[in-house]
Amino acid sequence: METKKINSVSTPHLLFYDPLPSSQIRLTVIVPARNEAHQLIDTLEALRRQQDGNKQPINAALYEVLLLANNCTDASFDVAIRYQQQYPDFQLHVAQIQLPPDKANIGTVRRLLMDEACRRLTSVGQSDGIIASTDGDTVVDSRWVYNIMLEMGKGNDAVGGRILTRPDQSNVRLFHLRDVMYRTLVAKAEAQFDPCSHDPWPRHFQHFGASIAVTCRMYKQVGGLPETPYLEDEAFYRALLRVDAKVRKSPHVKVYTSTRLQGRVAVGFSEQLRYWSTMSQANQCQLAEPAKAVIARFNYRQQVRLCWQKRNQCVQTDALNSIALELRIDPDWLVEQFKKSRFFGEIWEMIDERMTSGQWMAQWKPVPITVAIQDMRNFLVR
Repeated sequence: METKKINSVSTPHLLFYDPLPSSQIRLTVIVPARNEAHQLIDTLEALRRQQDGNKQPINAALYEVLLLANNCTDASFDVAIRYQQQYPDFQLHVAQIQLPPDKANIGTVRRLLMDEACRRLTSVGQSDGIIASTDGDTVVDSRWVYNIMLEMGKGNDAVGGRILTRPDQSNVRLFHLRDVMYRTLVAKAEAQFDPCSHDPWPRHFQHFGASIAVTCRMYKQVGGLPETPYLEDEAFYRALLRVDAKVRKSPHVKVYTSTRLQGRVAVGFSEQLRYWSTMSQANQCQLAEPAKAVIARFNYRQQVRLCWQKRNQCVQTDALNSIALELRIDPDWLVEQFKKSRFFGEIWEMIDERMTSGQWMAQWKPVPITVAIQDMRNFLVR
Protein backbone atom coordinates (compact mmCIF):
# COMPACT_ATOMS: atom_id res chain seq x y z
CA MET A 1 0.00 0.00 0.00
CA GLU A 2 1.29 3.43 -0.91
CA THR A 3 2.38 5.59 2.02
CA LYS A 4 -0.28 8.11 2.92
CA LYS A 5 0.36 11.72 2.07
CA ILE A 6 1.18 13.78 5.15
CA ASN A 7 -0.10 17.25 5.82
CA SER A 8 2.23 19.61 7.69
CA VAL A 9 0.62 22.96 8.39
CA SER A 10 1.28 26.06 10.46
CA THR A 11 -2.23 27.55 10.64
CA PRO A 12 -5.21 26.55 12.76
CA HIS A 13 -6.96 25.17 9.62
CA LEU A 14 -6.31 21.44 9.70
CA LEU A 15 -6.85 19.24 6.67
CA PHE A 16 -5.81 15.61 6.32
CA TYR A 17 -5.17 15.14 2.63
CA ASP A 18 -5.52 11.37 2.78
CA PRO A 19 -8.40 9.87 0.76
CA LEU A 20 -11.73 9.98 2.51
CA PRO A 21 -12.80 6.78 4.28
CA SER A 22 -15.07 4.22 2.65
CA SER A 23 -18.82 4.31 3.23
CA GLN A 24 -18.38 1.38 5.65
CA ILE A 25 -16.76 3.60 8.26
CA ARG A 26 -18.70 4.16 11.48
CA LEU A 27 -16.16 5.78 13.81
CA THR A 28 -13.18 8.13 13.65
CA VAL A 29 -10.72 8.27 16.55
CA ILE A 30 -8.87 11.52 17.19
CA VAL A 31 -5.52 11.61 19.02
CA PRO A 32 -3.85 14.92 19.93
CA ALA A 33 -0.17 14.29 20.71
CA ARG A 34 2.33 16.73 22.11
CA ASN A 35 5.77 15.36 23.04
CA GLU A 36 4.48 11.82 23.50
CA ALA A 37 7.22 10.00 21.55
CA HIS A 38 8.02 7.64 24.43
CA GLN A 39 4.37 6.53 24.83
CA LEU A 40 2.91 6.83 21.35
CA ILE A 41 3.67 3.28 20.21
CA ASP A 42 1.59 1.84 23.05
CA THR A 43 -1.27 4.19 22.17
CA LEU A 44 -1.22 3.23 18.49
CA GLU A 45 -0.79 -0.50 19.18
CA ALA A 46 -3.92 -0.53 21.30
CA LEU A 47 -5.91 1.30 18.64
CA ARG A 48 -4.68 -0.98 15.85
CA ARG A 49 -5.45 -4.20 17.73
CA GLN A 50 -9.12 -3.55 18.42
CA GLN A 51 -11.38 -6.57 18.89
CA ASP A 52 -15.09 -7.30 18.65
CA GLY A 53 -17.33 -8.96 21.24
CA ASN A 54 -15.93 -12.39 20.37
CA LYS A 55 -12.33 -11.22 20.80
CA GLN A 56 -11.78 -11.31 17.05
CA PRO A 57 -10.04 -8.47 15.18
CA ILE A 58 -12.57 -5.78 14.40
CA ASN A 59 -13.23 -4.98 10.74
CA ALA A 60 -10.53 -2.41 9.91
CA ALA A 61 -12.89 -0.59 7.54
CA LEU A 62 -15.18 0.38 10.43
CA TYR A 63 -12.85 2.94 11.96
CA GLU A 64 -9.88 5.21 11.32
CA VAL A 65 -7.44 7.20 13.46
CA LEU A 66 -6.48 10.86 13.02
CA LEU A 67 -3.31 11.77 14.92
CA LEU A 68 -2.12 15.36 15.17
CA ALA A 69 1.36 16.05 16.49
CA ASN A 70 1.08 19.61 17.73
CA ASN A 71 3.88 21.98 18.76
CA CYS A 72 6.19 19.02 19.41
CA THR A 73 9.86 19.39 20.31
CA ASP A 74 10.46 15.64 20.31
CA ALA A 75 10.10 12.85 17.73
CA SER A 76 6.34 12.26 18.14
CA PHE A 77 5.61 13.01 14.48
CA ASP A 78 8.42 10.76 13.24
CA VAL A 79 7.30 7.93 15.54
CA ALA A 80 3.77 8.16 14.14
CA ILE A 81 5.01 8.22 10.54
CA ARG A 82 7.18 5.15 11.04
CA TYR A 83 4.27 3.32 12.64
CA GLN A 84 2.02 4.33 9.74
CA GLN A 85 4.54 2.96 7.25
CA GLN A 86 5.02 -0.25 9.24
CA TYR A 87 1.27 -1.02 9.24
CA PRO A 88 -0.14 0.31 5.94
CA ASP A 89 -3.46 -1.56 6.38
CA PHE A 90 -4.15 0.29 9.62
CA GLN A 91 -6.23 3.35 8.78
CA LEU A 92 -3.93 5.82 10.52
CA HIS A 93 -3.69 9.38 9.23
CA VAL A 94 -0.97 11.66 10.58
CA ALA A 95 -0.44 15.41 10.47
CA GLN A 96 1.63 17.93 12.37
CA ILE A 97 0.97 21.54 13.22
CA GLN A 98 2.82 24.44 14.83
CA LEU A 99 0.24 26.70 16.43
CA PRO A 100 0.96 30.26 17.61
CA PRO A 101 1.27 30.68 21.41
CA ASP A 102 -2.29 31.94 21.89
CA LYS A 103 -3.67 28.86 20.09
CA ALA A 104 -1.20 26.22 21.33
CA ASN A 105 -3.52 24.49 23.77
CA ILE A 106 -5.44 21.23 24.03
CA GLY A 107 -8.78 22.96 23.46
CA THR A 108 -7.74 24.26 20.04
CA VAL A 109 -6.10 21.00 19.00
CA ARG A 110 -8.93 18.71 20.10
CA ARG A 111 -11.47 20.95 18.37
CA LEU A 112 -9.47 20.93 15.13
CA LEU A 113 -9.38 17.14 15.22
CA MET A 114 -13.03 16.67 16.13
CA ASP A 115 -14.12 19.13 13.45
CA GLU A 116 -12.04 17.22 10.90
CA ALA A 117 -13.41 13.87 12.05
CA CYS A 118 -16.96 15.22 11.71
CA ARG A 119 -16.19 16.53 8.22
CA ARG A 120 -14.74 13.22 7.06
CA LEU A 121 -17.61 11.14 8.42
CA THR A 122 -20.41 13.34 7.11
CA SER A 123 -18.74 13.67 3.70
CA VAL A 124 -19.27 9.93 3.14
CA GLY A 125 -22.87 10.00 4.34
CA GLN A 126 -22.30 9.07 7.99
CA SER A 127 -24.33 11.82 9.68
CA ASP A 128 -24.63 9.54 12.70
CA GLY A 129 -21.00 8.52 12.52
CA ILE A 130 -19.08 8.54 15.80
CA ILE A 131 -16.24 10.86 16.78
CA ALA A 132 -14.17 9.19 19.52
CA SER A 133 -11.47 11.09 21.41
CA THR A 134 -8.46 9.79 23.30
CA ASP A 135 -4.96 11.09 24.12
CA GLY A 136 -1.37 10.41 23.12
CA ASP A 137 -0.46 9.15 26.61
CA THR A 138 -3.46 6.82 26.85
CA VAL A 139 -3.96 3.14 26.03
CA VAL A 140 -7.50 2.16 25.08
CA ASP A 141 -9.05 -1.15 26.07
CA SER A 142 -8.97 -3.95 23.47
CA ARG A 143 -12.75 -3.57 22.85
CA TRP A 144 -12.93 0.20 23.22
CA VAL A 145 -14.18 0.84 19.68
CA TYR A 146 -16.61 -2.09 19.78
CA ASN A 147 -18.14 -1.06 23.11
CA ILE A 148 -18.50 2.57 22.05
CA MET A 149 -20.40 1.45 18.94
CA LEU A 150 -22.49 -0.93 21.07
CA GLU A 151 -23.53 1.86 23.45
CA MET A 152 -24.28 4.25 20.59
CA GLY A 153 -26.41 1.54 18.99
CA LYS A 154 -28.74 1.75 22.00
CA GLY A 155 -29.74 5.27 20.98
CA ASN A 156 -27.21 7.29 22.99
CA ASP A 157 -25.75 10.54 21.68
CA ALA A 158 -22.45 10.38 23.56
CA VAL A 159 -20.40 7.92 25.61
CA GLY A 160 -17.97 8.72 28.40
CA GLY A 161 -15.35 6.06 29.03
CA ARG A 162 -13.90 4.93 32.35
CA ILE A 163 -10.36 6.36 32.71
CA LEU A 164 -8.15 4.11 34.81
CA THR A 165 -4.67 4.93 36.04
CA ARG A 166 -1.83 2.47 36.27
CA PRO A 167 -0.94 1.54 39.87
CA ASP A 168 2.11 3.35 41.23
CA GLN A 169 3.75 4.15 44.55
CA SER A 170 3.36 7.92 44.40
CA ASN A 171 2.26 9.86 47.46
CA VAL A 172 -0.94 10.97 45.69
CA ARG A 173 -2.26 7.45 45.01
CA LEU A 174 -4.40 7.38 48.15
CA PHE A 175 -5.82 10.84 47.40
CA HIS A 176 -6.71 9.71 43.89
CA LEU A 177 -8.36 6.48 45.06
CA ARG A 178 -10.43 8.31 47.66
CA ASP A 179 -11.56 10.79 45.03
CA VAL A 180 -12.55 7.96 42.68
CA MET A 181 -14.47 6.17 45.45
CA TYR A 182 -16.34 9.34 46.43
CA ARG A 183 -17.26 10.19 42.83
CA THR A 184 -18.34 6.61 42.14
CA LEU A 185 -20.67 6.70 45.14
CA VAL A 186 -22.05 10.04 43.94
CA ALA A 187 -22.73 8.45 40.54
CA LYS A 188 -24.53 5.57 42.25
CA ALA A 189 -26.59 8.01 44.30
CA GLU A 190 -27.48 9.90 41.13
CA ALA A 191 -28.67 6.67 39.50
CA GLN A 192 -30.79 5.89 42.56
CA PHE A 193 -32.31 9.29 43.37
CA ASP A 194 -32.56 10.84 39.87
CA PRO A 195 -32.43 7.89 37.44
CA CYS A 196 -32.06 8.23 33.67
CA SER A 197 -33.12 5.30 31.50
CA HIS A 198 -30.24 5.79 29.05
CA ASP A 199 -27.58 5.76 31.80
CA PRO A 200 -28.54 3.11 34.35
CA TRP A 201 -26.39 1.67 37.11
CA PRO A 202 -23.71 0.36 36.87
CA ARG A 203 -22.08 3.46 35.49
CA HIS A 204 -19.19 5.77 36.36
CA PHE A 205 -18.60 9.51 36.64
CA GLN A 206 -16.15 10.39 33.85
CA HIS A 207 -16.63 12.26 30.58
CA PHE A 208 -13.15 13.48 29.70
CA GLY A 209 -11.03 13.87 26.58
CA ALA A 210 -9.08 10.65 27.14
CA SER A 211 -12.31 8.75 26.39
CA ILE A 212 -15.32 10.63 25.09
CA ALA A 213 -17.35 9.80 22.01
CA VAL A 214 -20.20 11.65 20.31
CA THR A 215 -22.28 11.29 17.18
CA CYS A 216 -21.68 13.77 14.37
CA ARG A 217 -25.31 14.82 14.59
CA MET A 218 -25.02 15.76 18.27
CA TYR A 219 -21.58 17.32 17.78
CA LYS A 220 -23.12 19.69 15.26
CA GLN A 221 -26.16 20.37 17.43
CA VAL A 222 -24.05 21.66 20.32
CA GLY A 223 -21.88 23.74 17.99
CA GLY A 224 -18.77 21.58 18.23
CA LEU A 225 -16.20 21.53 21.00
CA PRO A 226 -16.29 24.83 22.95
CA GLU A 227 -13.35 27.13 22.26
CA THR A 228 -11.51 27.11 25.57
CA PRO A 229 -7.78 26.59 26.20
CA TYR A 230 -8.29 23.91 28.86
CA LEU A 231 -11.06 21.86 30.50
CA GLU A 232 -12.53 21.74 27.01
CA ASP A 233 -13.92 18.27 27.74
CA GLU A 234 -15.79 19.54 30.81
CA ALA A 235 -17.22 22.44 28.78
CA PHE A 236 -18.26 19.98 26.05
CA TYR A 237 -20.00 17.76 28.59
CA ARG A 238 -21.95 20.74 29.92
CA ALA A 239 -22.94 21.66 26.37
CA LEU A 240 -24.27 18.13 25.85
CA LEU A 241 -26.31 18.22 29.06
CA ARG A 242 -27.65 21.63 28.12
CA VAL A 243 -29.51 20.15 25.13
CA ASP A 244 -30.59 16.95 26.93
CA ALA A 245 -28.18 14.73 25.03
CA LYS A 246 -28.26 11.09 26.07
CA VAL A 247 -24.82 10.61 27.62
CA ARG A 248 -23.92 7.07 28.68
CA LYS A 249 -21.05 6.64 31.15
CA SER A 250 -20.38 3.03 30.33
CA PRO A 251 -18.21 0.85 32.60
CA HIS A 252 -17.43 -1.31 29.55
CA VAL A 253 -15.70 1.54 27.70
CA LYS A 254 -12.27 1.81 29.34
CA VAL A 255 -8.87 3.40 28.82
CA TYR A 256 -5.65 3.47 30.83
CA THR A 257 -3.69 6.67 31.24
CA SER A 258 -0.58 7.98 32.94
CA THR A 259 -0.37 9.67 36.35
CA ARG A 260 2.37 12.10 35.43
CA LEU A 261 2.64 15.29 37.45
CA GLN A 262 4.00 17.31 34.55
CA GLY A 263 1.04 17.68 32.23
CA ARG A 264 0.57 19.42 28.90
CA VAL A 265 -2.11 21.85 30.14
CA ALA A 266 -2.30 24.46 32.89
CA VAL A 267 -5.46 22.93 34.33
CA GLY A 268 -6.26 19.23 34.17
CA PHE A 269 -5.58 15.84 35.73
CA SER A 270 -1.86 16.45 36.18
CA GLU A 271 -2.61 19.74 37.94
CA GLN A 272 -5.01 17.91 40.25
CA LEU A 273 -2.27 15.36 41.02
CA ARG A 274 0.18 18.15 41.84
CA TYR A 275 -2.41 19.72 44.14
CA TRP A 276 -2.92 16.42 45.95
CA SER A 277 0.84 15.98 46.22
CA THR A 278 1.12 19.36 47.94
CA MET A 279 -1.73 18.43 50.28
CA SER A 280 -0.06 15.13 51.11
CA GLN A 281 3.24 16.80 51.93
CA ALA A 282 1.45 19.30 54.18
CA ASN A 283 -0.65 16.58 55.85
CA GLN A 284 -3.81 18.35 54.76
CA CYS A 285 -7.22 16.66 54.66
CA GLN A 286 -9.17 16.06 51.45
CA LEU A 287 -12.59 17.72 51.61
CA ALA A 288 -15.82 16.95 49.76
CA GLU A 289 -19.46 18.00 49.56
CA PRO A 290 -21.37 16.23 52.37
CA ALA A 291 -23.53 13.26 51.46
CA LYS A 292 -26.75 14.94 52.64
CA ALA A 293 -26.16 17.84 50.26
CA VAL A 294 -25.50 15.49 47.33
CA ILE A 295 -28.63 13.45 47.99
CA ALA A 296 -30.77 16.56 48.48
CA ARG A 297 -29.51 18.01 45.19
CA PHE A 298 -30.46 14.84 43.29
CA ASN A 299 -33.86 14.65 44.97
CA TYR A 300 -34.69 18.23 44.04
CA ARG A 301 -33.40 17.74 40.50
CA GLN A 302 -35.75 14.78 40.18
CA GLN A 303 -38.66 16.94 41.36
CA VAL A 304 -37.77 19.65 38.84
CA ARG A 305 -37.43 16.99 36.11
CA LEU A 306 -40.93 15.63 36.88
CA CYS A 307 -42.37 19.15 36.65
CA TRP A 308 -40.56 19.62 33.34
CA GLN A 309 -42.00 16.40 31.91
CA LYS A 310 -45.51 17.68 32.67
CA ARG A 311 -44.91 21.21 31.42
CA ASN A 312 -47.05 20.76 28.28
CA GLN A 313 -50.05 20.04 30.48
CA CYS A 314 -49.54 23.10 32.66
CA VAL A 315 -46.84 25.08 34.42
CA GLN A 316 -46.93 23.69 37.95
CA THR A 317 -46.54 27.00 39.75
CA ASP A 318 -47.27 25.71 43.25
CA ALA A 319 -44.79 22.84 42.96
CA LEU A 320 -42.12 25.10 41.50
CA ASN A 321 -42.63 27.70 44.22
CA SER A 322 -42.16 25.02 46.86
CA ILE A 323 -39.00 23.70 45.19
CA ALA A 324 -37.57 27.20 44.77
CA LEU A 325 -37.98 27.94 48.45
CA GLU A 326 -36.13 24.76 49.37
CA LEU A 327 -33.32 25.59 46.94
CA ARG A 328 -33.10 29.18 48.22
CA ILE A 329 -33.78 30.69 44.80
CA ASP A 330 -36.41 33.17 43.57
CA PRO A 331 -39.73 31.36 42.83
CA ASP A 332 -40.81 33.90 40.20
CA TRP A 333 -37.49 33.50 38.39
CA LEU A 334 -37.89 29.70 38.35
CA VAL A 335 -41.42 29.84 36.94
CA GLU A 336 -40.29 32.30 34.26
CA GLN A 337 -37.34 30.09 33.24
CA PHE A 338 -39.69 27.14 32.94
CA LYS A 339 -41.68 29.06 30.37
CA LYS A 340 -38.62 30.16 28.39
CA SER A 341 -36.27 27.16 28.41
CA ARG A 342 -36.17 24.66 25.56
CA PHE A 343 -34.42 21.82 27.40
CA PHE A 344 -34.43 20.45 30.92
CA GLY A 345 -30.62 20.50 30.98
CA GLU A 346 -30.67 24.19 30.14
CA ILE A 347 -32.89 25.10 33.07
CA TRP A 348 -31.13 22.81 35.54
CA GLU A 349 -27.75 24.35 34.69
CA MET A 350 -29.12 27.78 35.60
CA ILE A 351 -30.68 26.44 38.81
CA ASP A 352 -27.44 24.70 39.79
CA GLU A 353 -25.43 27.88 39.22
CA ARG A 354 -27.76 29.82 41.52
CA MET A 355 -27.63 27.09 44.15
CA THR A 356 -23.84 26.94 44.05
CA SER A 357 -23.38 30.69 44.38
CA GLY A 358 -26.27 31.36 46.75
CA GLN A 359 -27.69 30.51 50.14
CA TRP A 360 -28.05 26.81 49.30
CA MET A 361 -24.31 26.19 49.25
CA ALA A 362 -23.73 28.37 52.32
CA GLN A 363 -25.62 25.88 54.49
CA TRP A 364 -23.41 22.94 53.46
CA LYS A 365 -19.83 23.09 54.68
CA PRO A 366 -17.28 20.67 53.13
CA VAL A 367 -16.38 17.65 55.23
CA PRO A 368 -13.39 15.27 55.22
CA ILE A 369 -13.74 13.01 52.19
CA THR A 370 -13.54 9.89 54.37
CA VAL A 371 -16.59 11.10 56.28
CA ALA A 372 -18.44 11.90 53.04
CA ILE A 373 -17.65 8.41 51.69
CA GLN A 374 -18.93 6.66 54.79
CA ASP A 375 -22.08 8.80 54.95
CA MET A 376 -22.76 8.15 51.27
CA ARG A 377 -22.42 4.41 51.80
CA ASN A 378 -24.90 4.62 54.68
CA PHE A 379 -27.42 6.43 52.47
CA LEU A 380 -27.07 3.88 49.66
CA VAL A 381 -27.76 0.81 51.79
CA ARG A 382 -31.05 2.11 53.13
